[in-house]
Amino acid sequence: MLRARVVGNVWATRRLEEVPNGAFLEVEVDGTQTRLVAFDVLGSGLGEHVLVATGSVAAAWFAGKPPPVDALIIGSIDPAPGDPGADT
Repeated sequence: MLRARVVGNVWATRRLEEVPNGAFLEVEVDGTQTRLVAFDVLGSGLGEHVLVATGSVAAAWFAGKPPPVDALIIGSIDPAPGDPGADT
């Protein structure tokens, strides 16, 4: 599981029926400059800190179909005081 911050939206020009309702978001893993495209079913917004599942945990969300993403947002978290995304 990764801790990350939402840094952008990813748009598609067409909707696929096999993809459940949700949004594709670009997230940056905390402490690195690594960015992933994650599938969000929670409605996370820009700047929010989130928990991201990868691998088989993320793939299980797509019930027997090959997953179209490399990560799945599974929760929002409050940033620690002093974190760049924390309100001061």
